[in-house]
Amino acid sequence: MIPALMPTYRRTDIAFERGEGPYLYSTDGRRFLDFASGIAVTCLGHSHPALVEALIEQGRKFWHCSNIFTIPGQQEMGEKFVRDTFADTVFFGNSGSEAVELGIKMIRKYHHANGNPHKTGIVCMRGAFHGRTLATIFAGGQESHIDGFGPAVQGFRHVAFGNMNELRDAIDDETGGILFEPIQGEGGYRPAPDGFLEAVRETADEFGLLVMLDEVQCGNGRTGRLFAHEWSDMTPDIMATAKGMGGGFPVGACLATEEAAKGMTAGTHGSTYGGNPLAMAVANAVWDVLTAPGFLENVRVQGEALHAELRALVADYPEVYVEARGRGLMAGLKLADNLETRQVVDFVRERGLLTVAAGENVVRMAPPLIIGREEIDEAVALLRAAAEELMAEERDVA
Repeated sequence: MIPALMPTYRRTDIAFERGEGPYLYSTDGRRFLDFASGIAVTCLGHSHPALVEALIEQGRKFWHCSNIFTIPGQQEMGEKFVRDTFADTVFFGNSGSEAVELGIKMIRKYHHANGNPHKTGIVCMRGAFHGRTLATIFAGGQESHIDGFGPAVQGFRHVAFGNMNELRDAIDDETGGILFEPIQGEGGYRPAPDGFLEAVRETADEFGLLVMLDEVQCGNGRTGRLFAHEWSDMTPDIMATAKGMGGGFPVGACLATEEAAKGMTAGTHGSTYGGNPLAMAVANAVWDVLTAPGFLENVRVQGEALHAELRALVADYPEVYVEARGRGLMAGLKLADNLETRQVVDFVRERGLLTVAAGENVVRMAPPLIIGREEIDEAVALLRAAAEELMAEERDVA
């Protein structure tokens, strides 16, 4: 008999009742250091005072109204995005999938407005993850996500992540844009190679294409800059973001230049809940913290400390950890081929550390951006203990 909750998740048998800063507390009284952050969502930790205050204050006023009315919080947040990013305009939705969906629509609408309605194709990257809607699973192209959901949504062509030769070869007369993550999230916390973003921008300009970045996971301060592409010398035409944007409250956004959004006129897109007053109150509060003097600088400092420790683990336990990946507080450890991520994820969870498995046999860590050196040392000590345990098991087998 099917359970009351549709069985689409492989859930761990732990329930949490409260959180404080970087820690979660389970219903059975255990404390967990949260290096998962709801998969890079609770960027300011749990129950951050500024977010709690913003939510309660707005909740006491009113929760929702339709987008047929003016929502001042949207205007405020939109102006912050325009002030602090490449974008000229913003649409607010509820999730990363929705933000990516709008970006896909925007690419098609742009070329239609320019008299090229046949330019509907988008070049995407293998190993990508862009969401769970019908269009975004085919944009991601991972077999485990698309199996059983055919026929395929047309218009997506996939090339090797970071391979400019394949990318250029994939462009034809029907291509309208290029979509990728500056750092692949579900794909194993793989950063794009140096110079790749700039090369994509140059190629897109050469062929008259739009560049769309998916910064749902790697954005909102995660890498030590507001958005990961800011480590490069390129700017996109369109960008999707969500996750950390609301610090745990469901909200997403699609940002664009004026040129890229030229076809998006009244009636071309909409959302019932997108950008409602509760979501905007929290998103504005998150952004104010992220952009406060010194905040991102500290993220970079803590990120460098974390990566230094992870590189040391790779050096000390090459039989277990073969590569440290990511940037800032978006960090991963690739395991040896004879190991499985669950062996490390389960070991450290049983001892009070939450991590998440990712593609390419990677254990990923996305601690809250408020993390300090003490918590980093606590996490690394457990990862070190996991390596010792796995090596001891191998010796026993031998």
